[in-house]
Amino acid sequence: MMEKEVKTTCPYCGVGCGVIAKVAEDGKVSVKGDPDHPSNFGRLCSKGSALGETVDLDGRLLYPEVSGGRVEWEQALDLVAQRFSDAIAEHGPDSVAFYVSGQLLTEDYYIANKLMKGFIGSANIDTNSRLCMSSSVAGHRRAFGSDTVPGTYEDIELADLVILTGSNLAWCHPVIYQRLAAAKAARPGMKVVVIDPRRTMTSDIADLHLAIRPDSDVALFVGLFEHLIASNAIDQNYIAEHTNGFAEAFSSATGVSFNEVLDMTGLPAMQLREFYRLFATTEKVVTCYSQGVNQSSSGTDKVNAIINCHLATGRIGRPGMGPFSLTGQPNAMGGREVGGLASSLASHMDLAPENRARVQRFWASPTIAPKPGLKAVDLFRAMGEGRIKALWIMATNPAVSMPDAGAVREALARCPFVVISDVIAETDCTPFAHVRLPATGWGEKDGTVTNSERRVSRQRALFEAPGDAKPDWWIIKEVGRRMGWPGDFAYSRPADIFREHARLSAYQNDGARLFDLGDKVAIGNADYETMAPFRWGGDAFADGRFPTPDGRARLVPVSQMPLPAPLANWPLTLNTGRYRDQWHTMTRTGLSPKLSRHREEPLVEVHPEDAVAYGLEDGGLARVSTPQGASLFRVQFSTGQRRSEIFTPIHWTDRQSTGGRTGLLPRPLVDPHSGQPGFKSTPATIKAVAPAWRGFLITTEAMERPDCLWATRVTVPGGTLFELAGDGDVQAIEAKLPRGERIESFDRARGSHRIAVMREGRLVAALFRTERGILPKREWLVEQLGQAATAALLAGAPPGAREDRGPIICLCFDIGLKTIVAAIGSQQLTTVEAVGAALSAGTNCGSCRPAIRRILEDNRSAANG
Repeated sequence: MMEKEVKTTCPYCGVGCGVIAKVAEDGKVSVKGDPDHPSNFGRLCSKGSALGETVDLDGRLLYPEVSGGRVEWEQALDLVAQRFSDAIAEHGPDSVAFYVSGQLLTEDYYIANKLMKGFIGSANIDTNSRLCMSSSVAGHRRAFGSDTVPGTYEDIELADLVILTGSNLAWCHPVIYQRLAAAKAARPGMKVVVIDPRRTMTSDIADLHLAIRPDSDVALFVGLFEHLIASNAIDQNYIAEHTNGFAEAFSSATGVSFNEVLDMTGLPAMQLREFYRLFATTEKVVTCYSQGVNQSSSGTDKVNAIINCHLATGRIGRPGMGPFSLTGQPNAMGGREVGGLASSLASHMDLAPENRARVQRFWASPTIAPKPGLKAVDLFRAMGEGRIKALWIMATNPAVSMPDAGAVREALARCPFVVISDVIAETDCTPFAHVRLPATGWGEKDGTVTNSERRVSRQRALFEAPGDAKPDWWIIKEVGRRMGWPGDFAYSRPADIFREHARLSAYQNDGARLFDLGDKVAIGNADYETMAPFRWGGDAFADGRFPTPDGRARLVPVSQMPLPAPLANWPLTLNTGRYRDQWHTMTRTGLSPKLSRHREEPLVEVHPEDAVAYGLEDGGLARVSTPQGASLFRVQFSTGQRRSEIFTPIHWTDRQSTGGRTGLLPRPLVDPHSGQPGFKSTPATIKAVAPAWRGFLITTEAMERPDCLWATRVTVPGGTLFELAGDGDVQAIEAKLPRGERIESFDRARGSHRIAVMREGRLVAALFRTERGILPKREWLVEQLGQAATAALLAGAPPGAREDRGPIICLCFDIGLKTIVAAIGSQQLTTVEAVGAALSAGTNCGSCRPAIRRILEDNRSAANG
């Protein structure tokens, strides 16, 4: 292989960072940020920096399969086309469905939408983006007449007040956080307000942290709206010239008193007054919001409550101001552009009769979806009821990510025909698949993505497709051809689809729709290959005009839904979210030993006072239960949690862990406008679990996850580490250890047993367990994997003292908490920059800088105490 360097785009969050991937002659990939890309200007987070560790073929689905057996593409495609056609002929077009993903490229998304809505004739195509940003879509449409995000990243840097509401920016959009932190350092007068029930790492940059009650956001912003009116901080000229609905919105807000807002949000009066004062007196305000706003049964009203405050003050469409939805997935925005949601058509059109007629004319299609399709939660409910006869899942894992995931699995088991296109051979969904189709992944895909600020970037291939894997667009178009429409799906490259996508955006547009790629209609193949990042829509709404019939924005009356009182059997409130260094269900990030260091297990974060009340131990195990299901977690005490609230991560699946299955827990309650489920406020309870023994297993060889009470898998250098705990004996685990010479030790007083497995004098596995004793740290033993045996193996540590670095904080330079604390004390370090100069920590990707800042603050507090 010739060495080469490719400019492409990161496949993780909606920031859309440009990366430069260098492929060496041996096929190894190294990644750095693209200094010329306007989204990140060379910055990368920990996940993006570790992309080179995630491109091997371990666990890949490389060949088509039918009923578990390998087949040729022709047989698989013919079967998919025939079974979908048969279901449509017998039960009608609404008996079939696609469930797609923000992991798809825009070209993939476009052709899937075209096949389902324009040729099959149903709108039963929805996406996992329904779970993360559909409330923003609905809120934008109600306010602006189209799903247009008005903000840009530069606006965040230019603002004098940045409000981060329902957004753990430091962990979920780290590069935007770095840009904000740099702007604040350059202009110390800039203020940052964080609105979040939890004190996250993002709070460390905040001048004000509002730890509101879950789902009380509408009350907070309705109260702000009323305050803006009462303090004469509104822009009456802008309201009169560019908006409708102010009187109705005003009427819905005036009945909410300051004291009622205090009661509903649970905030101190001084904090609430300061927030309202900052917003009222600061001209340049950007309000960034993410899943804490969207993932709610009142998410759309939350979005419009925020937008109302910006419209009433005229703080929109100008530099350094505006409401800004930060998208979760890499191409959720591209999916929105092509109608990936069941409630929309391509090019930001809804399913109004004139739009349906327009799109049908453009596609020259035999039909067009007559009505909105089933949204995600309703789709799987309909499947469970037997109404969906054939389902095609593309690039997502709803058996993990959907709320009430147990019911989703039951629905999948009932569906007569399930097709899955994926890069991974074994996921929590694949046991339900009748057909599995191997798709290309990052590093092999070619097309475009759109980020949170409407910027379109190219994602380019580094490698040829492995095995028989094919691009998603190719798979979809081949099925469309076999279903009877060969001429309508005669694409030979992604550029063909992109040009059609651009033509449709401009078709009979005449300025009516902001989404318009008319200048790309005639782009040639060579220019498509080299296309530089661009942002469509320019400075959206800068002229005060909106894509509504009268050109005016709409203020939408909203009101706070009653907040439920704690339930007797479910007295806690469960919040869910992401970890800094993992992505979705870890099919990619889980391959990186580096990314696994920060959070090795799924934790339930509990306030220490609640932990005492429930008899929990820090580092112990606990079962979190809701009316929908239950799962086991490792307990972590956290003063950043509000009392009576707990937090769990979304990433762990059955493939990695016997516990940590957060998807089993949330309610399938949805927002009435967007259909987006609420993941942030589920009634729950927690109970300590005391296993009979604890232990861990490290191995150089691939092993199935051990079958015991607690078993979590994490990738480490040279192999795999399983953290274990159980109630019965461990003979079944011992029996599955790799073959080789065993060295064992027993300590019956502590109920401890240690086994090292050697082959040709080198360590291939080790199993340590104990009932009452202390387990050694894993780090040194992991370093011995594949190495020559030493006498210290069963001791679990080398002779003499070994530095205990503590939990790894900086992944890039492998620097632990205790190392940082020691350097702060010995060298009198007082700033993040000083720590970076001394240890290099935080000087590369920057994802750990909030954690370093928190360590510095804790050190100062301890010194002053």
